[in-house]
Amino acid sequence: MESKFKTNGTAVTEFILLGLVETAGLQPVIFVIFFFAYLLTVGGNLSILAAVLVEPKLHTPMYFFLGNLSMLDVGCISVTVPSMLGRLLSHKRTIPYGACLTQLFFFHQLAGVDCFLLTAMAYDRFLAICRPLTYSTRMNHTVQRILVATSWACAFSNALTHTVAISTLNFCGPNVINHFYCDLPQLFQLSCSSTQLNELLLFGVGFLMAGAPVILIFTSYIHVAAAVLRIRSSEGRKKAFSTCGSHLTVVGIFYGTGVFSYMRLGSVEASDKDKGIGILNTVISPMLNPLIYSLRNPDVQGALRRVLTGKRDMA
Repeated sequence: MESKFKTNGTAVTEFILLGLVETAGLQPVIFVIFFFAYLLTVGGNLSILAAVLVEPKLHTPMYFFLGNLSMLDVGCISVTVPSMLGRLLSHKRTIPYGACLTQLFFFHQLAGVDCFLLTAMAYDRFLAICRPLTYSTRMNHTVQRILVATSWACAFSNALTHTVAISTLNFCGPNVINHFYCDLPQLFQLSCSSTQLNELLLFGVGFLMAGAPVILIFTSYIHVAAAVLRIRSSEGRKKAFSTCGSHLTVVGIFYGTGVFSYMRLGSVEASDKDKGIGILNTVISPMLNPLIYSLRNPDVQGALRRVLTGKRDMA
């Protein structure tokens, strides 16, 4: 395919997303796999959200944040996968410049909220285990809503900053993106102008968006671990570690893939690896989250059974 750009060669009007595979015979297989992965992810996360909404036992701060996380996971996968499935069906791999930047904005908006929401969940566990006597006042409904609203506001600022910054770059020739969605590292590689300031911005804001939350999360869990180890009851320790273990697993997957994606901007040959990391970020992580949070949690399991079967708890 030829790239479309203005005759003066200063502005690309669309990009070509190569997708996951270029072999025509494999594209139907990819479509089926990701179509069912999308349905499973949306179904699983909406089930968690429904369980949190209808089950009185789950009307606690931890599950309030989990419900919000489930909505984010539905949003994250919906930003990337449906458009990829549409391109596979239409055999059209182009995406308009504006649509590419829109996808980038919403991807970073939702991922940013994820960063802060995971931090709020760690803070919630810290208060519940280390400060149980003041937990109900420190984590009341107002505080919960403020934490979620602040997460959205900070993530919006981050996403808008990167979107405006990328829009100042010139794209005057190559327009082929070896990925299945638009993201910063791939667009940096195509720019005809210097991306040094953009990369510095990504590292600087990235530290605030990811580094600071990671520090807060692990500081919280150092205190949590110390408090849990002081619990004399083995059943109490097991329950505390169970809820914290689920959260730490999600944190590890989310931040591990994020760091791998954005800390290697100088590597031009990393595109194929970036596809795998992109799948982990946008598909595997949102799909696994409902399983991770319900696997060892009898309250969530029971609520899910009642939601799926339509039976109410008569107790």
